[in-house]
Amino acid sequence: MISASDAIYIKIKPEEKEKIREKMKEAGIKNMSAYIRKMAIDGYIVKLDLSDVKEVSRLLRINTNNLNQYAKQANTNGSIY
Repeated sequence: MISASDAIYIKIKPEEKEKIREKMKEAGIKNMSAYIRKMAIDGYIVKLDLSDVKEVSRLLRINTNNLNQYAKQANTNGSIY
């Protein structure tokens, strides 16, 4: 039996509640408490390792900056030396 000290209360925004209802409908579950309990216990979070993408983005910024410097030099002087 669940006692009052075992209860957990959360506050959610109306749009979050609607999203939960949509996911419940997709899963064919009608009891929100059961759905939330199941997801809290057995649900999972996908965490992606994007360190390679961040490095590529950093290198792209560096090269873009260099290209912009060449373009500025060419537009100012008419040529690049």
